[in-house]
Order: sequence, then structure tokens, then C-alpha cells
Amino acid sequence: MSYTIDQSQPITALPDHTQLPESDGTFVKNFQEHPQSILLTDSITPVLQRLHPDGNYCIGQDSGIYWRLTDPPERGAEAPDWFYVPNVPPTLDGQLRRSYVMWQELVPPLIVLEFVSGDGSEERDRTPLLRSSQQETKPGKFWIYENVIRPAFYGIYEVSRSRVEVYHLIENRYQLVPENERGHYPIPALEVELGIWQGRYQNVELPWLRWWDSEGNLLLTGEERAEQERQRAEQERQRAEVAEQQLEQLRAQLRAAGIEPQV
Repeated sequence: MSYTIDQSQPITALPDHTQLPESDGTFVKNFQEHPQSILLTDSITPVLQRLHPDGNYCIGQDSGIYWRLTDPPERGAEAPDWFYVPNVPPTLDGQLRRSYVMWQELVPPLIVLEFVSGDGSEERDRTPLLRSSQQETKPGKFWIYENVIRPAFYGIYEVSRSRVEVYHLIENRYQLVPENERGHYPIPALEVELGIWQGRYQNVELPWLRWWDSEGNLLLTGEERAEQERQRAEQERQRAEVAEQQLEQLRAQLRAAGIEPQV
């Protein structure tokens, strides 16, 4: 695909996140994308809070990453389904980010994830940006991530096939990350692994993209942690009841033997 470059309007200053569109008017493609993003964010939050005690990190969910200035502006942006940027504040001048602007921030995301509802050809498109005086070829998403936005890790989650590919940027090229013995993909900078989990989330039984720690323990959501704590408290209550029943039986045996128990 090619389009005409509009060079009639000179650029006097680069816009920031408040001056750029935060949406291109499209809607989420399927019902799984929104809860999938929430699941990833919710479960990794304790890890990010530990890694960033100062709170300097941000997460984008279906949010724009502006990598160049175009007309219209949104043509110069990619909107990953999920991404994480370390060591940047979550707000700018007291305002929640409307988008992530590369020429304003300069810090690339550490990891970008795309949830694929089709065949994944768009997410694997390596078409380079080719420019002439009046026209240019639309670059592919894979090319943009690898050559311009440059997240250290790029994951492509194929929902219909229940599989994920993870790429690591090594010497300026993405290389596939091999799965480990658990079938997961390590992200060392986060001390986590990425993989597929079959289970029930938000009342739906599906294969979900999830995090594990470096020892293979599933990172739980806040609701799962609360349920785990509830079960632990219930088990403690039941153990206390059993112990009290056993103690009462011992008291009864002592009384039957003519001994008044002291406990």
C-alpha cells in the first residue's frame, strides 16, 4: 500500500500526548481482548510494584504508541493490545497519559503484546518503510516494532490457535525465544515467564495468556489471591475446630479416669 506525503504544512513544534488523537475510532475486535489485557495487568502488578518502588512505570492497553508525525497523526502510531514501559512516570504534568509519544519519551517499551484474532499476517508483516519524494509504502507492524519502536520483547498471541510467539531484540533483529521446559517464554528483565493457561477467568473458560514467576508459579490476580487467602483462613479454622474437638475428647477421657483436667 502507498499513499501521498503531504508536505504543504511545515512543522514548527512536535505535539505531545495531549495534542495527538487517543483513538482512531475503531473498536475492540472480540470479547476476549479487554479481559485478557486486564488479566495480564492485574497479575503482574505486584511484580512491577516490587521492581519500581518509586512507581515509575506505565502500562498501555490498546493504547497508541506514536513513533513519527504524519497527517493524519494516527497513521504514525501503533496501538499494541498490551505494553509495558519501565522507568517512566504513569502521568505527565499531573495528567494520565492519552498515548505514548516516542519523540517525547525516548524510552522504548520493554515488551509489546499483540492479540491476534486473524491469521497473524499483520503482526508478522516485515514490509519496510520505502519513501520517495511524494509517496511512501506503508510499513508492516513487525518492521515498525523491530526497527523504530524497538521493544526488547515482542509477543504475538494467536487466540484461535492457543499459542504465543515471543521475539527478543538481539543485535537489532528479532529472534524467536525458545520455550523452556514448562512451555513458557522467559522475560528475564521482569523475572517472569509468559505462557498459555487453560482456565476460568471472568466467568469464561478459555486458554489465556498469563505470567508465571521464574520458578514456574502462576502469578495470581487480586481476586485469585483473595480467594487463596480465604481458603487458607478456612483451612486454619477447620484445623482449629479439629484440635478443639480432640482436646475436648482428651478432657472427657481424663474425667472418666477421675482426673480433673487442668486445660
